[in-house]
Amino acid sequence: MRNLAAAKGVVMSQVISAVYKNGHFIPLTPVPGLRDDQPVELRITPSRKQPHRLSRFVGVIGQDEADELSGIIADEFEKVNPDEW
Repeated sequence: MRNLAAAKGVVMSQVISAVYKNGHFIPLTPVPGLRDDQPVELRITPSRKQPHRLSRFVGVIGQDEADELSGIIADEFEKVNPDEW
């Protein structure tokens, strides 16, 4: 049944981790099966887990800056000679 629902584009219930920051819920990982601006219903359950140590940086830079930094990191890793390790 799950595969049939996925084939029809129906998203089943799922649990995701998010942080609440400046009045917005920010998922800590991509949420598969949702389109931008799609309404969802949330059930808020405070996590008993400690927040990820990098969660305070979620949303600090924009997507363009993140893409630029990813490109710089990829370019720098190409310069590393693995035989020198």
